[in-house]
Amino acid sequence: MNDTPKAIQELFHHLLMQRSGEERLIMGCEMFSTSRALIRSSLAKTSLSEGEMAVQILLRTYRNDYSPEVLARIVEREQVYWENRRH
Repeated sequence: MNDTPKAIQELFHHLLMQRSGEERLIMGCEMFSTSRALIRSSLAKTSLSEGEMAVQILLRTYRNDYSPEVLARIVEREQVYWENRRH
């Protein structure tokens, strides 16, 4: 859904492009960090292990970027990684 008027989109894009590449990169990294912090906070009241928390963060972050089959393989590898860290 996109309910932002075209003129506002263009203005925002113009203002964003006036920033340096470094500033835009920093903004993106900060937004990603904030997103992960919000996800982690939403899971804080659960009794997830560190590995389970990592899997949930991964799923909530990337579930729309990969097919279910690819995401299942990534989750499986993540689980194996965390299982091996315990030993």
